[in-house]
Amino acid sequence: MAENDKKPIDAQATKPAASAPATRSKAPAKAAIAKKPVARAAPTRKSPPVKKAASKPALLAAKTAKAGKPVKTKKPKLVRDSFTMPEGEYALIAALKKRCLAAGMPAKKSEILRAAVANLAKLSDASVVTALRRLDVIKTGRPAKGNQ
Repeated sequence: MAENDKKPIDAQATKPAASAPATRSKAPAKAAIAKKPVARAAPTRKSPPVKKAASKPALLAAKTAKAGKPVKTKKPKLVRDSFTMPEGEYALIAALKKRCLAAGMPAKKSEILRAAVANLAKLSDASVVTALRRLDVIKTGRPAKGNQ
């Protein structure tokens, strides 16, 4: 009876599967080892063709409008820079930040400086020169380590 316990109960489990592929070789393993593997070239991926950008923004907008897609605008490239300014003018930036916060519009130093530059750009040349002449001349570059 111990032998009967080891045999599977299901008859299908003992029979080979009928859907086994007929191409399977029953040749000895030595014959498979003797064959040299066929070297295949690595598949090469073709890069997609490079599309030339439209020379005019209107032409680009017209092409995307035809496709029914919204026109994507590129984000401007950001540039980091450092500068030196007197403590009094730096304190004015902090005061402007507080004024913006009190008005319900929190602002960063960079936003305040960008707004100032935008307003200077709107002025006439004579007004810009006058505003620049009002500034005290300071030595450019980093301050000495002892002044910190």
